[in-house]
Amino acid sequence: MATRSIVTSQPDVACDVCGRRLLRGELPDVFLAGGQRRTVCELCAPRAAHEGWLREADRHSVSLSPSRARRGRGLFERLRPQREPSSSARAAEDFAGEGLGLVPAAAEQGYQTESYDFLEAIPVAAEDPAATVTPEASMAIASSSEDLTTPGWPPEPEPALTAGELKVERALEVFNAGEHPRRVAGVARSLGEPSVTARPLADSGSVVSIVVAWELSWYRYEVDLGDESAGAAVTAQGTELGELAQEDLLANAAADEHGALRALFA
Repeated sequence: MATRSIVTSQPDVACDVCGRRLLRGELPDVFLAGGQRRTVCELCAPRAAHEGWLREADRHSVSLSPSRARRGRGLFERLRPQREPSSSARAAEDFAGEGLGLVPAAAEQGYQTESYDFLEAIPVAAEDPAATVTPEASMAIASSSEDLTTPGWPPEPEPALTAGELKVERALEVFNAGEHPRRVAGVARSLGEPSVTARPLADSGSVVSIVVAWELSWYRYEVDLGDESAGAAVTAQGTELGELAQEDLLANAAADEHGALRALFA
């Protein structure tokens, strides 16, 4: 019987960080760095992220992430009986009850309580006219309190940008390096300041969409961060804002008098 030879089509893939060849069945991560796609093994993925490389599959939105719901009580905590109050807690309750006119626990057990009538015999000191605060002193106290409560001090730390915001910033830099800002500046001289929306596309990890819109005209540009040398390309244009999707009208960038774009969240 003739023997069969099994030929596999497993390509040789090497990690761009450590140079190691990936084993069969090992799935690499794809990062974007310097306008090129980089293949990174699982062991070097944290190192690539620390160097500032952008993960191609990362599609974080610009908006803030929703807050995590609080975890409810566990089964054992619900079944556990309520603990009796400690002796100190019972003493505090008895003291509070005495102030409200209730019978304290010590009186019920036959103990003699101490009277506080001697406090009534202490004379109240008359107000010293010399101790009154002058208007100059009150103004000094008010100014010092204003200095301590000055808004904005100490300065709050700037929030870190998400992966989606970093992609948008890099795409705007690629757009400004091309010839498209001259067109934006020319149309803006006639139609006024445009509305600019830049966002990573959901179906691609490296393409960023840039929509520059006026009331009578709009242009859509796309920047592929995996091939920055190609620059920004016009993919669509129109004359009515109703032709655009709702997410393309949420402005998060602006254009200056020269047509250069900048992110508003930076």
